[in-house]
Amino acid sequence: MRYDVATALHKGQRDYQEDAVAARCAANRPIGFAVLADGMGGHAAGDIASAIVVEEMSRSLGDRLEPGEVSDDDIPSILHEAATSANASIASYVAQNRDVAGMGTTLIAPVVHEDRLHWISVGDSPLYVFSEEGLRQINEDHSMAPQIDLMVRTGMMDAETARNHPDRNCLTSVLMGSAIPRIDWGKAPVKLVPGDIVIASSDGLQFLTDEEIQDIVSRLRTESSAVLARALVASVESLGDPDQDNISVAVIKIS
Repeated sequence: MRYDVATALHKGQRDYQEDAVAARCAANRPIGFAVLADGMGGHAAGDIASAIVVEEMSRSLGDRLEPGEVSDDDIPSILHEAATSANASIASYVAQNRDVAGMGTTLIAPVVHEDRLHWISVGDSPLYVFSEEGLRQINEDHSMAPQIDLMVRTGMMDAETARNHPDRNCLTSVLMGSAIPRIDWGKAPVKLVPGDIVIASSDGLQFLTDEEIQDIVSRLRTESSAVLARALVASVESLGDPDQDNISVAVIKIS
């Protein structure tokens, strides 16, 4: 397997950027990873939280995954330990800088190992896989959105109210330096084949519908990851939404 990896980000209509993203593949080894974090807590807080997590996760994963042989059985524990360490780094920073107490961040970190995809996620940053069957999100959404959508399906709320519900984007799990309420990871890796595309993003990308994201990826599936990442961000920008959140994406193409 070969991997083509790229990232892109834009601050949208916000005054500052609270997303952070990094990705890399080990030279001549069948392994690669991305780390993406969407910070919360306002300027000089959310951006610090996301930067801490991306830096700590990237260092930990690089140290553990790249130097030697690693098995599928090892990767989930490596991801969990890296996330726990990143969360502890936030706690340490807050302990020394009390003015940023309450800052936090989501986390999504996919790892591609040969023809298999592992991941860990906390929060509402989505992880997609595009394949011959189309686009699907494979990680859990740790926000109130799934519960609100369930209320629509059971007839307790109408769709329009659900779309604009003030609690829709409230997070139910996040890295804040304290105990992490919920962590999602692949209990078994997702099988990949050449032509599949893995996309990690902040929820800013979801100003596009899944159908719109799928159309963009399908149209550009033969282009490089860099072209695809830029196109996804540009498509969100073109909406001109005055409430547009920060946007960040990491794209891993399998060949």
